[in-house]
Amino acid sequence: MPDDETQTQTLYRGGAARTPAGPPPPQLSGAAEAPAPWLLRLIAVGLVLAALNLRPAITSLGALLEEVREGLHMSGSVAGVLTSVPPLCFAVFGVMAPRLARRFGAGAVVCAGMVAIAAGLVIRPYIGSTAGFLAASALALMGIAVSNILMPVIVKRWFPDRVGTMTGLYSMALALGTALAAAVTVPLTGAMGGNWQSGLAVWAGLAALAVLPWIVLVRDRTPAPGQPAPARPAAASGPSASVSGRAAGASGQASASGPAEAPALRITRSRTAWGLACFFGLQATAAYITMGWMPQIFRDAGVSAGTAGVLLAVTMAMGVPLAFVIPRVAARLKQQGPIVVVLGLCGLIGYGGLYLAPAAGAWAWALLLGVANCAFPLALTMIGMRTRTGAGVVRLSAFAQSTGYLLSIPGPLLVGVLYQHSGGWGLPIALMAGLMIPQMVAGVLAGRDRTIEDEC
Repeated sequence: MPDDETQTQTLYRGGAARTPAGPPPPQLSGAAEAPAPWLLRLIAVGLVLAALNLRPAITSLGALLEEVREGLHMSGSVAGVLTSVPPLCFAVFGVMAPRLARRFGAGAVVCAGMVAIAAGLVIRPYIGSTAGFLAASALALMGIAVSNILMPVIVKRWFPDRVGTMTGLYSMALALGTALAAAVTVPLTGAMGGNWQSGLAVWAGLAALAVLPWIVLVRDRTPAPGQPAPARPAAASGPSASVSGRAAGASGQASASGPAEAPALRITRSRTAWGLACFFGLQATAAYITMGWMPQIFRDAGVSAGTAGVLLAVTMAMGVPLAFVIPRVAARLKQQGPIVVVLGLCGLIGYGGLYLAPAAGAWAWALLLGVANCAFPLALTMIGMRTRTGAGVVRLSAFAQSTGYLLSIPGPLLVGVLYQHSGGWGLPIALMAGLMIPQMVAGVLAGRDRTIEDEC
């Protein structure tokens, strides 16, 4: 294991040694060139800004779901379809991320993803129909999907010796963006005259800001760790030359180690990969049910719209400190099963309270469900820990997230159907609580101290 980690760090932190002319040598010798400090800082800023935009498209809608339903004349079942669109898009478009990264480079794909988020968010409120709203939402969610998949890839490539820290940093930013959108969407809407269209569209500005740091990596065609890069001209100059040189050096190392790595399709033979995919899917089910329906649960219990949005924000805000702490703790443990169980128990208690006293104990249940939702940064951390190579993290990230999001699609839709046909929240909340059990089982399986390369 130490030898493999050393090789991975050399591969993704270093680059080819500079030579006066010609392509870089296929092997790194002695002194490998480290990425420029300004570039690493810029990528870190880009990761934070991108992560801030990975949930506002969803939680801003959850805060205004009742207004959107009335404005577009949606039934409860159709609203359930709307809340199922995020995991559907993440499953469908997430599969495309590795292929796009191989062709265009991970940084370029994330940059395009931020553009898609901004475009979708500014278009969807004003399109005037349910079908158009869904289509524009899908555009934004497509950008979120590919960025979701490539975040661990970028961390593994540029920060291989700080996977836990950097995963915690962008997970914390993701939780902050999620909470911010939930908390301020309703007040912003009120400040803009009560127009729900403006309240949703305002988040396009944050996505547009996130495009800027990634522009510098648009010309970096290195697709992802462990994947061969396309051929380049022998000579290069200008600001992008150093990035390209490092990329070529990395691809040389990858090609040298390629025969030892498992073929992509064999990941389906790994029990750890399947366990992680199920864990990811079940935590995503809980997260999207929470983001899509929790404000409505509180509003139906007599809580005001503004307070319901703040309660959702509290749930999401719990991820801000915990998303930074949990990955660091998990990275120090050989097995992550105990963390999985603690998070699952918090979810069970929170759902039980939501069933028995939704209004009276609202703040306590919001806090507990916020702790339970921190299964997401834990899952991301385990993606990096259950692999030994850069190629492995690409495969596992794409498999676990795409398969997981596919598994999570029925959850929010089923909640909407149960809510409409039962006339209350008893059955939906029972479903949410029941799903915590298999989530804990899958998480314990995924948290065992092994790697997918050993199982494939």
